[in-house]
Amino acid sequence: MFSKKTIKDYNLKGKKVLLRADYNVPVENGKITDDYRIEQSLPTIEYLLKQKCAVVIISHLGRPEANKDQRFSLRPVAKRLGKLLDQEVKFVDDCIGEDTKQQVDQLKPGEVMLLENLRYYKQEKANDKEFAKQLASYGDVFVQDGFGVVHRAHASTDAVTKHLTSLAGLLLAKEVTTIEAVMDKPQRPMMAVVGGAKIADKIAVLNRFIKLADVLVVGGAMANTFLSAKGIKMGKSLVDKDDVPFARQIIEKAKAENKKRGFIFYIPQDGVVATKMDKTASTRIVDWDAHVIAEVESYPKKPAKSFSEIADNEMILDIGPFSGAFVAGVTQLSRTVVWNGAMGVTEVDSLQGPVGPFAHGTDTLVDALLGKFGNRPYTLVGGGDTVGYIENEGLVSSFDHVSSGGGASLDLMSGNKLPGVEALTDK
Repeated sequence: MFSKKTIKDYNLKGKKVLLRADYNVPVENGKITDDYRIEQSLPTIEYLLKQKCAVVIISHLGRPEANKDQRFSLRPVAKRLGKLLDQEVKFVDDCIGEDTKQQVDQLKPGEVMLLENLRYYKQEKANDKEFAKQLASYGDVFVQDGFGVVHRAHASTDAVTKHLTSLAGLLLAKEVTTIEAVMDKPQRPMMAVVGGAKIADKIAVLNRFIKLADVLVVGGAMANTFLSAKGIKMGKSLVDKDDVPFARQIIEKAKAENKKRGFIFYIPQDGVVATKMDKTASTRIVDWDAHVIAEVESYPKKPAKSFSEIADNEMILDIGPFSGAFVAGVTQLSRTVVWNGAMGVTEVDSLQGPVGPFAHGTDTLVDALLGKFGNRPYTLVGGGDTVGYIENEGLVSSFDHVSSGGGASLDLMSGNKLPGVEALTDK
């Protein structure tokens, strides 16, 4: 059960609410290209408006290095939020100062205001007490609903809670309770699929899945580092050499868990390679685990070297058909799947078609998760590139839970405490 007070545990009638949302959305040339996080904030805002609250929203966007860099302005977010709410969202071009305070003081019940990017000020990430005190002066109550930022102790997630009663929004409470329920009491068999680039970023969650899951599948660029750790020639594939020792440690832990309880740790056995990351590039399938196909009659007993090795000028850009078939097959035996990270390159705009040329492995996984081959497991999806992919495919509503937070969901899955949640008022 969620241990913190939520907006439904407190009388908010007529209150001025300081709401922390996560509006760190992609913006190109002043236009939002993905409004998923904005949409996810609507239930909390609409609930507050029904309580006749005046809602002052604070958020950040990107990592601005120069003060007031307009590429990171939240003004486009205010416009989009207004359309989604079907009412005006007032925008203030600063988040602190006397002028900002005056405009906040004039906000009436039932109105919504969005302040400019918190990260225009270094004090935000520094968890500065005085900065937080100014923010706290804008409301009677603080509501944290930015799940994507609660794994950081910043002024708008930690220090601000020292000055106001601090409640969880509906999105935050839903994210935490859903993820904790899946990790604490999953329906078995449980399968975890983890992609991404760096092992170091996900070593904690990998270690937890080794102990918790029945099957752990590694894909994406991260798999390259594991393959390199096993001595496989990787050509120009993205490999993080610093992570190779971590990969070897994880492989040894997985072997020990396999002997202990039959745990399966799966690294791709084949892949789609090309000499360049381009949709016009010629591709071929390389099976470095050649013994797997040695007994297939249509192949020679000793596969050609070129078929089982990656050339010096080639790179792995997707998992191959044998790996895709294995992952889809295991999905048919699973009741719970946690998916974080694509199986291949899906996020490069120049590669995208209905399905990018290096997204077939990910697309096969999606088909399996959605029951195309029979069984449909409960699926929890997290991670920026993963969410972006299924959004492009129009499939967000098809999954059981799609998390709005990348780092926060990983920390929660790893069993770590989230500073922005711990700082809230206990029930």
